[in-house]
Amino acid sequence: MTDRQLSLYNALGRNKQVFTPLNKDCVGVYVCGPTVYNYAHIGNARPAVVFDLLVRVLRVLYPRVLHVSNITDIDDKIIDAAAQTGEPIATITRKYTDIYNQDMAKLGVAAPDVQPLATEHVPEMIAMIGDLLKNGHAYEAEGHVLFSVPSFPAYGRLSGRNRDEQIAGARVDVAPYKKDPADFVLWKPSDKEGQPGWNSPWGYGRPGWHIECSAMSEKYLGKVFDIHGGGVDLTFPHHENEQAQSCCANQSEDFAKFWVHNGFVTVEGEKMSKSIGNVLLVHDLAKNAMGEVLRLNLLSAHYRQPLDWTAKGVNAAEAVLSKFYKQLEEIEDYAAIAVDLAGLRADAGVQGVMEALCDDLNTPRAIAELHSLFKDFAAAQGAQKHAMAKQIKALGAILGVLQHDPKEWAQKVGAAQAAQIAALDEDWINTMIARRVDARAAKDFALADSIRKELAAQGVELHDGPDGTHWSLLARNSA
Repeated sequence: MTDRQLSLYNALGRNKQVFTPLNKDCVGVYVCGPTVYNYAHIGNARPAVVFDLLVRVLRVLYPRVLHVSNITDIDDKIIDAAAQTGEPIATITRKYTDIYNQDMAKLGVAAPDVQPLATEHVPEMIAMIGDLLKNGHAYEAEGHVLFSVPSFPAYGRLSGRNRDEQIAGARVDVAPYKKDPADFVLWKPSDKEGQPGWNSPWGYGRPGWHIECSAMSEKYLGKVFDIHGGGVDLTFPHHENEQAQSCCANQSEDFAKFWVHNGFVTVEGEKMSKSIGNVLLVHDLAKNAMGEVLRLNLLSAHYRQPLDWTAKGVNAAEAVLSKFYKQLEEIEDYAAIAVDLAGLRADAGVQGVMEALCDDLNTPRAIAELHSLFKDFAAAQGAQKHAMAKQIKALGAILGVLQHDPKEWAQKVGAAQAAQIAALDEDWINTMIARRVDARAAKDFALADSIRKELAAQGVELHDGPDGTHWSLLARNSA
């Protein structure tokens, strides 16, 4: 262990706290993973990158970290996808689990130590539901088993929602068999053709969404563990419900000691929406830009703050990395340098970046410190320069960047740019420009601005002039 202290904003206390693990020899981290029925968009990628970074920082500070992140492979959205496509549920979930893992790997996200599937842990969920019934925190009604929210007085402690907000924000409409409007489903019947199910003491059915993470985190990390992560949108009801059912099933006051949430992602100033057409898939973005570029852009804002994903931001991230790699070309054996994360624990040369990351993963400050380190690197000579290159590569390994061969970087960036140009659909662009011209003529400036932003999200910049509207690729910043 190191003398460095990690501070994290804990949603449970709504303040930044010094992180002290339950067991300094092994830190337990659970992160809510994807529901696998479609491609992941850039908003789905943000928690994967943020918590990958957190795990990397923890592995510098502690001898072992057990990182668990689940796959939700049973859900109403998956059932709907199977009904629409005619494909078996297992085919859909296997396909999109593989695609998700491949896409996240392009962003430098390491595979979790354990990636449990919900469908393989139904017995554990049934056992936990049985404990909740035995402890008086759940009840059966019309083939369902529901958690009794009033039985847990601390409900709302994590999200900070009062009674009225809890009911208004419930994910499922109030059903007549609920004793209380805030109660939520632990088990429900599978009574329609094509719906998957399992035998249980309450009939043939399937688990509710919330119980899966409680059961799987307990199996791999224990009844109480260090850090639970996920997007801020999961705080209520998912994480609130997880905490309630785990504490009640285990008759304990604690579940996760730290709750860490990342902020939302917008695109060119607007919420991602299928109706707007600005949902950006990682699968597509990674065809037109290097994964390190996309990752650095995701880390450009503090993880707890909203992140506005823009084409200009991607270009700026690319320019920064290209500038860094250009400097690193001086180190002939950079590609062969072995990364020693353990060495960072006491390395004074990396203090600025590590201090920033240990301060609630302050990536904007860490990136600024990396710029300063490169200024010193430019002035260094000989052995000192090579030693600094080792530090830079190790810090890059934590941030998930600067791991390529510097001499090959420009070539790879050029190939990605060529792919972006080749992927452009000029007919679609011209159609969107015509729609924008009509919108401006009708004084529907909101629609016109939305179209401009949608084009910008695809890397297309519009130029209005006396002779009409023309387009070009958004200019890439020079290194």
